[in-house]
Amino acid sequence: MSKSSYKWKPEYPIPPGLVLREHLEARGYSQAEFARRCGRSPKLISEIIAGKAPLEAKTALQFEKVLGLDAEIWIGIESQYRLFLVQEAEAEKMKADTEWAKTFPIRELVKRGCFSRPDSDAERVLKLLIFFCVASRDAWTTKYSHANTAYRHSPKFTSSEEAIATWLRLGEIEADQQECAPYNKGQFQKAALRIRGLTHEPFDNALQQTQKLCNEAGVVFALIKPLNNMALSGAAWWLSPRKAVIQLTARHKTADHLWFSFFHEAAHILLHSKNAIFVDENNGGGTEQESEANEWASNMLIPEVSWKRISQASPLNARVVKEFAQEQGIAPGIVVGRLQHEGILNWSHLNYLKMHLDWDS
Repeated sequence: MSKSSYKWKPEYPIPPGLVLREHLEARGYSQAEFARRCGRSPKLISEIIAGKAPLEAKTALQFEKVLGLDAEIWIGIESQYRLFLVQEAEAEKMKADTEWAKTFPIRELVKRGCFSRPDSDAERVLKLLIFFCVASRDAWTTKYSHANTAYRHSPKFTSSEEAIATWLRLGEIEADQQECAPYNKGQFQKAALRIRGLTHEPFDNALQQTQKLCNEAGVVFALIKPLNNMALSGAAWWLSPRKAVIQLTARHKTADHLWFSFFHEAAHILLHSKNAIFVDENNGGGTEQESEANEWASNMLIPEVSWKRISQASPLNARVVKEFAQEQGIAPGIVVGRLQHEGILNWSHLNYLKMHLDWDS
């Protein structure tokens, strides 16, 4: 028997049992007669018609021989119908996740071009799951919840967990796009020394060279604009055992703070576990690991011996700071920022030596 040229193209999913019933009626076959012709039990045929049993490939081949409708068509009808049932169940489940989805910065993600504006609550949930590359809210909680994340916040701010997770996902997307050599600790240590010397260079060029040096050492450098309800300076984490990520916000909008945050996160990459995600706010205090990262970053930018000299200098004016910064090969704003942080300078003093930053709207 030659295969039928008839193609089944329903406008909406229907159960294969309904199609089978129509074919049996057209031929005048009873279910028992059809079962005998297929060599199958009447019970199986009855359950397929009732939608209780799935139509498997072997059965579809038997239907093809008896009814002349291609097995591929039967399998297509079955798969479309089963997918439809699952989609209906998923849609009902997503209705329950509507309030959860509203806690995320959907408008900001639309503004940043991550996806188009959702037309419904269900579509909001769906677009959010696709953005995070997870199949369900439970899967999101397993992968992106901060239950196992080392993080801290400023006492003056409370960062939204959903905002932090969204910002980290934006960094993950950027990290996927940056091509890096396999991570090499020695290479990254050398890169950090060279990046220190870039701090007095024009800022755009310094950022470009920093990314290049990091990538050559197996580290992603991602500058991701902060979101509302989030008070973070940066994060350090591993996309894979061979690819580390340093992600910054430039939230404080001064170059000195950005560079200190960079070296703070670099310390986490060099000194601490690959299994942790370090999400940092003000780079001060906190756990032993945070204190260790602060100390490493401080000494990297201004070695301890040199720091003692400038911190005890008198008078402490712009000329002294500039000469010291030039001697150290770093931007004068870094010196000012450290002196202010240590309480040696007033927060309003010598700020004109800092480079101020701003995000394009």
